[in-house]
Amino acid sequence: MSHDAADAQTGMKGITFRAWRGKQYVTLAELLVRLGSFGLDLTWRVEFDEMVDPRCAELERRSADAGMDTLTLLSLTTPFLQLIDAEARGFAGDELMVVLTEVDSSWRDVRSADERVLSELWHHYPDATDL
Repeated sequence: MSHDAADAQTGMKGITFRAWRGKQYVTLAELLVRLGSFGLDLTWRVEFDEMVDPRCAELERRSADAGMDTLTLLSLTTPFLQLIDAEARGFAGDELMVVLTEVDSSWRDVRSADERVLSELWHHYPDATDL
C-alpha cells in the first residue's frame, strides 16, 4: 500500500469480521454489492500480496493507471473469487472513500469515510468489531 493511501486511512473508521460464515465466504463481490449506491460511482484500485487466481492479473492491470469502475470490478470478482491478503481502495476523484481488505483469507476489514457504510455492514455482519 502506498504511503499516501495509508495516511488517508487514518481519518477513517473501520470494522472487522470473519470472512467465513459457516461454509459461505464473504467475497469482495458481496461487499461491493453491500456498498449499494455509495460504491457505485467509485474508482477502484486493487493490490495483492498473493496472486491466487488468473483474474488477479487482470485486476492488477486495470488498477495500474486510473483504476476501474465498480461494475468492472464486480464483473472481475464474480463468480466466487477468494483473495489472500488483498486490498481494494475506492476513490471519489482523488479522495479515498472506502478500503476493503482481505486479511489472510480469514478476516475482512472495512474502513470508510462514511459511517453509514459501516452501519449498513454492521447490519449484515453483526459479529463485527471496531478496528
